Amino acid sequence: MQTLTPEEKQELDLIANKMRSQIIEMFHVAGGGHFGGSLSVVEILVTLYGAVVRFDPAQPRWEERDRVILSKGHASGALCPVLGHWGFFDEGLLDTFNQLDSPFGMHPDMNKIPGCDMSTGSLGHGLAVGIGMALAGRADDKDYRVYVVLGDGECQEGTVWEAAMIGSHLKLNRLTAIVDRNRLSLDGATESINALEPLADRWRSFGWHVLECDGHDPAKIHQAIQQAHDYLDGPTVIVANTVKGKGVSFMENKYQYHYAILTNEELEAAREEIAR
Repeated sequence: MQTLTPEEKQELDLIANKMRSQIIEMFHVAGGGHFGGSLSVVEILVTLYGAVVRFDPAQPRWEERDRVILSKGHASGALCPVLGHWGFFDEGLLDTFNQLDSPFGMHPDMNKIPGCDMSTGSLGHGLAVGIGMALAGRADDKDYRVYVVLGDGECQEGTVWEAAMIGSHLKLNRLTAIVDRNRLSLDGATESINALEPLADRWRSFGWHVLECDGHDPAKIHQAIQQAHDYLDGPTVIVANTVKGKGVSFMENKYQYHYAILTNEELEAAREEIAR
């Protein structure tokens, strides 16, 4: 099984920090944004694009590419900087985020953003689309993999579990779901709104191979993904334990920053903390 070297992990950590800075600046220009869930998913996306996914930024629709679906589409603020960093478009365009005529909105549009494999935002549908992609790959005898990044609050949607049933039934072993388990949604803790625990056992009961990891450690995320690749009897879900608002202390574990407009004082404090 491949593992990240200490140097590779350090590089991904540095990129993750850069992504957090870009998220803060983009949302400042946009006048607000989904800080909490964008900041919690950073290492997951950085590890996927930096150490796992097969892609060619010069050919965003290359048929042999691996597919990545950000099912929790409100974290578009994390996906767009990641795609820019890996060369799908000029990073300077991110200054237009959520502005009139910009390709980048609060939710991603696959018809406007090079490298975006699915338009998302209405929660609960990304896993079903990923299953369709994985099934198409099998039918076409392709070896690409499909990765679906879900929010934990999103796992309260019934369509997630309908998709989970058919995914395991079809034994789609080239499909990996990753749950950004930050334990908070728009208006409170997931466990007080509609309890998900025992989340890992729920996925197991639907026939999925289940792994858990630290969702802010690229080496642990990478290791879990490699273990998912080695499992051949069906799809795998990785429950990645994260912190909502990670990297900005006054946002961490605060559902109030699911979507927020920062004051000038908060903006400067966030910039200062990320720059350390």
